[in-house]
Amino acid sequence: MASATTPRTEWIHAGLRALAAGGPDAVRIEAIARALGVTKGGFYGYFADRDALLTEMLDTWEREVTEAIIDSVDAEGGDGRERLRNLFRVVGNRPRASTEVGTELAIREWARRDPAVAHRLRRVDERQMGYLRGLFREFCPDEVEVEARCVIVVSMRVAAHLVTFDHGTRMHEDVMERVRRRVLE
Repeated sequence: MASATTPRTEWIHAGLRALAAGGPDAVRIEAIARALGVTKGGFYGYFADRDALLTEMLDTWEREVTEAIIDSVDAEGGDGRERLRNLFRVVGNRPRASTEVGTELAIREWARRDPAVAHRLRRVDERQMGYLRGLFREFCPDEVEVEARCVIVVSMRVAAHLVTFDHGTRMHEDVMERVRRRVLE
């Protein structure tokens, strides 16, 4: 039985891998079952249909890239600057596998064609920006500066895997550390 050998989370993560590899059209029950080495019958023990799987995939992605990170940072405590340092460390230490990067890109592309996914993506982006605003406001009284710093941080996270920089003789890690210090001034 699939429930004994193939937990619900494995179906969801296999769906996220398929999404990363080929977009939402690649999320097919039969293909995911093949990838998991099980029959598709086990799928229906967990999900009513493909749409239910897609919804749970988005729920999982949202939780993993937003709420789990925020919870981890908040659990460590500290003032705004300290929590931002912790946030940079937590996000920087996460193994950003090609699947995670691919998933984010696929969701952002999917959102261009699907209003419900666009709504979800906007909610995730706004949640992340709202969290950052709260942290920066603890030590930065200028609202325009708060917004600018938030945009820098979110843009760095989203675009970091899309661009390659030639920093000359400088190490990329050193340049990124300088950026982190700059936004924390």
